[in-house]
Amino acid sequence: MPNPINVLAIVQGGRLEFEAVIFAASFRAANPNFEGRLIFAEPQPGPLWRSNPKIRHDEVIDLLEDFDAEIIPFESRYFGEKYPYGNKIEALKVLPEGENFIFFDTDTLHTGPLSDVPFDFDKPSASMRREGTWPKLELYGPNYAQTWKSLYDKFGLDFESSLDLSQPDEYWQRFLYFNAGFFYYKCPKIFGEMFTKFAVETRDNPPDELVCQELNPWLDQVVLPLVIHALGGGRDALPAGYLDGETTCHYRLLQLLYARESDRVVEILETVTAPNKIKKVIKNYDPIKRMIYQSRGHKARAMFDRDNLPKREQKMRNMLKKSNLWLR
Repeated sequence: MPNPINVLAIVQGGRLEFEAVIFAASFRAANPNFEGRLIFAEPQPGPLWRSNPKIRHDEVIDLLEDFDAEIIPFESRYFGEKYPYGNKIEALKVLPEGENFIFFDTDTLHTGPLSDVPFDFDKPSASMRREGTWPKLELYGPNYAQTWKSLYDKFGLDFESSLDLSQPDEYWQRFLYFNAGFFYYKCPKIFGEMFTKFAVETRDNPPDELVCQELNPWLDQVVLPLVIHALGGGRDALPAGYLDGETTCHYRLLQLLYARESDRVVEILETVTAPNKIKKVIKNYDPIKRMIYQSRGHKARAMFDRDNLPKREQKMRNMLKKSNLWLR
């Protein structure tokens, strides 16, 4: 894997600081020979935050440093508390210009070495483990093509070359769409400046075709395909089966990890969180304590057949809620 390379995630007070510990523990276990930097970007107090977003527990800072992770502060200039998903956009500025980077959502478990992944950092890509969450079409409103084309036109991008022509007309997978759980490129400055520009412009001056569309919480995933396409990447830039596969697991919430992921993923999670120095810190977050250490996760796991899972994640969430296993 090319060097230097920087791995970036977000850390802030609350759920993410405890997930950051799991992220770092699993990362070091899966990547014992990693020669790059593991960086957690931390938003700082400011006018866009009503409450202090910094890490609340000194023990979390100590553990992250034990895993040779760097905690680097950044200022929220455009998003902040009203759109915390914007952290991943603004945090790119903490990375050194001109160095390869990979961003991961903090709720990611590392299950294999990144050195196995055949990255081409000249051609950016992002997670294809997604559902058709945006846009939501309205009766008599613009269709998929009109909605997406309006964004490509806004930023002077070629729309037709972004389409997957193997998919049916007006089927959501015909259009370039990613989950923003990971993305990568050869330069965070180029990527971050474009990501910021596209996100702010779309939020503040959306095309008329978006008048009926919700942009919160989807804004980052709406503009991410535009950035990747503009920089010469796409849906096929990374072979399937590595990230969101053998090498990483974007679990989103522990309930979903236990419900749908493989026995191997569960074993890795429980192995890296078993040491007492980790357990005594992350059990301070009640959902983690109940899911991992009080066996609620295995109760959730027993509800589902991994070979016959519901097609929609929302159905899984509803089933977990009815069984009082939806802890946040």
